Amino acid sequence: MKQRFRLYRRNGGIYYIHDSETGKQTSLATRVRAEASALFAARIQAHCQAHLNLQLARTYLAATDPLVAKRTWQVPMEELANTKRGATRERWQRVIRDTAFDLIRDRRILETQAEHFLKVLHVGTVSTNVFLRRIHNFALDMGWLPWPVIVKRQWPRVEYREKRAITPQEHQAIIALEHNPERKAFYELCWHLGGSQSDIANLQADNIDWDAKVVSFSRKKTNSIAMIHFGEEAEKILRTLPLQGALFPEFNAIAAGHRATEFKRVCRRAKVSGVSLHSYRYAWAERAKVCGYPERFAQEALGHNSKAVHRAYSRKAKMQLPSLEVYEKRAREAEVIPMSAPNGTAVVAVTSPAAKDEAQNSAQIANA
Repeated sequence: MKQRFRLYRRNGGIYYIHDSETGKQTSLATRVRAEASALFAARIQAHCQAHLNLQLARTYLAATDPLVAKRTWQVPMEELANTKRGATRERWQRVIRDTAFDLIRDRRILETQAEHFLKVLHVGTVSTNVFLRRIHNFALDMGWLPWPVIVKRQWPRVEYREKRAITPQEHQAIIALEHNPERKAFYELCWHLGGSQSDIANLQADNIDWDAKVVSFSRKKTNSIAMIHFGEEAEKILRTLPLQGALFPEFNAIAAGHRATEFKRVCRRAKVSGVSLHSYRYAWAERAKVCGYPERFAQEALGHNSKAVHRAYSRKAKMQLPSLEVYEKRAREAEVIPMSAPNGTAVVAVTSPAAKDEAQNSAQIANA
């Protein structure tokens, strides 16, 4: 029988192993003959006695962890879910019930091969890919998995479904077909405030500062403070809502999934596809970018902690940039501000920037 592996040394003195079946040559990273011979013997033994090597590995690991030979993937799934709290824990409990995980749920961790994970990823969805990575890394960090089942660079790429903003026409079509007053007001506030569905649904009457015309709240996802100034149209909607307690008692009492289901129903009636309640946040960010709203103000309003996150929301905004000639003309025209005289008859033109600021301050004092 022809021997599969062969030990040889190259001109540089480094020893290599040659696999006659695959043609692959592997460096042993040593110039010492004794070390190379020991590594070569270990390679042959590993190839000829693969089952025995697994038993030896279990024996060594059992010395530090008696349950290492019995622990299945169900254990890290449950333990990882138990480390979470609130809505995140509920989401993890739903995740571990994914039918795709049935392929490895009862499989022992030490006996898991890469093809077992690949089958799970093939059957599952994008969510399966994301959460299987986290379960795998959790088992590694806890010492229950001695080596990665799939190395990081070989994991299939996570490809999320394309997200987009809801258009004004789609929003108006949804509002026209929604006959429930509370749900209709909810969708309209999502359009004007750009909040996530959970934040808007949990708004309280105390979150509204009528004098400053500001809605402020702590975001459920990040605990960051969002402060949004509202205009006349949003004020009309807010005036129709309860003056005490929850602004949306019905939507506040149901789960986020139920709110999403109600929205999908009205979208089907309006023949609108490809959007979700979260599309309102994308729409708000894109509208702010198109009209030239300062980025730092938009980021503060949406409660984004980083510019990168905010720019991801507004990246599809289609800007209509004027030519430099038109922009210069508008800038010159903006320096001439017509102002009425105290008797209301004459008109005074203020052309200098300093005089313009002084005139604006005088006008504000007069109006007050």
